[in-house]
Amino acid sequence: MTALVIAEHDHASIKPATLNTVTAALACGGDVHVLVAGANAAEAAKAAAQIAGVSKVIAADSASLAENLAENVAAQVLAIAGNYSHILFPSTANGKNVAPRVAAKLDVAQISDITKVDSPDTFERPIYAGNAIATVQSSDATKVITVRTTGFDAAAATGGSAAIETAEGVADSGKSSFVGREVTKSERPELTAAKIIVSGGRALGSAEKFTEVMAPLADKLNAGLGASRAAVDAGYAPNDWQVGQTGKIVAPQLYIAAGISGAIQHLAGMKDSKVIVAINKDEEAPIFSVADYGLVADLFVAVPQLVKAL
Repeated sequence: MTALVIAEHDHASIKPATLNTVTAALACGGDVHVLVAGANAAEAAKAAAQIAGVSKVIAADSASLAENLAENVAAQVLAIAGNYSHILFPSTANGKNVAPRVAAKLDVAQISDITKVDSPDTFERPIYAGNAIATVQSSDATKVITVRTTGFDAAAATGGSAAIETAEGVADSGKSSFVGREVTKSERPELTAAKIIVSGGRALGSAEKFTEVMAPLADKLNAGLGASRAAVDAGYAPNDWQVGQTGKIVAPQLYIAAGISGAIQHLAGMKDSKVIVAINKDEEAPIFSVADYGLVADLFVAVPQLVKAL
């Protein structure tokens, strides 16, 4: 029984979500292999070989894999899928784009967003926005799984010495083509990797106020900057800042929510945070039910005072 982890990488280094997925794969029992599918990704393959617990890295290098197009990556996974009992993807935008294609081609049911491995064929996953946990058992010969990375500790990025094996890269499927990418550049930590996250809600009232009030606090704490769906929908913050069931699932050491009421959709994305601080002038706001520390106050007064105190 061998598990295959599909690495999340930028062709030069391995992204943190891969480390959590390796931990989930190790819990499935047996050996763990990692597929690094990319173009000129030798450095990423070397980094994957150092992950503790990994016994083999398969490096597939092809121009068709340069932009992580889902059709081509899925074809690369399918080319070696027959050797594995479990195929695991991080539950990220890329992972959720490729995994269903692999499951459909293998004619198996995808097991989504697992948070625990009970046994090699039994897994736990949240349902109803995290308000209930479903235990799912699969009899499929190959189990295609996406892993909610906040549910598993990260494997050690160093200490391993896996062998690196080269696989022939697949040809371009011709089903899609890369047109362009607009990348948001920020000095702040990426949300899914940030140890501290500061999030604002619709109560901020405008994009200008969002930046004016929340950015200084994030900068003081060297924190990632997040937002509720309501704030994103209102245009106060960009889409990639959204925390919640339809945004990013995060579990930082410290999560500060200012002006966020705490709708179920938002709570599903951040309630696994180690310490939650809520600032809201409505003492009945649902966010206080999950907060470790709550402050009933006007955020336009409280947040600047907090910044000043820091």
